[in-house]
Amino acid sequence: MMKSLGQVMVYVKDQDQAKNFWVEKIGFTVIAEEDNKQGMRWIEVAPEGGGTSIVLHNKDFIAQMEPELNLGTPSLMFFTDNVDRLYDDLKNKGVKVGEIVDLPSGKLFNFADDEDHYFAVQERK
Repeated sequence: MMKSLGQVMVYVKDQDQAKNFWVEKIGFTVIAEEDNKQGMRWIEVAPEGGGTSIVLHNKDFIAQMEPELNLGTPSLMFFTDNVDRLYDDLKNKGVKVGEIVDLPSGKLFNFADDEDHYFAVQERK
């Protein structure tokens, strides 16, 4: 029986740029950074106190190792308790953000990392 979702793999062209985006602009913490010295490097980031982490893998290396693997960006939905404040914070840091949409389930917007992978964030109190 599964208990929780532990990690989400995100495949990127530039791991250092992706790490800087998630840490400097989004405010995540580096949980682990590993390099097996044979080309396999991964960086695990997560929001402070968050249960599920994101593992940043080198897209080209993984494509060579596992040609059948789907390397598309997963559709991730993050939650925040103040969507307006987060929206303004990300916009001020130069993050590409979409418009805030007010749905019956709550306000939300999307944002993109430096490689134009899009993610969403929704207000949940």
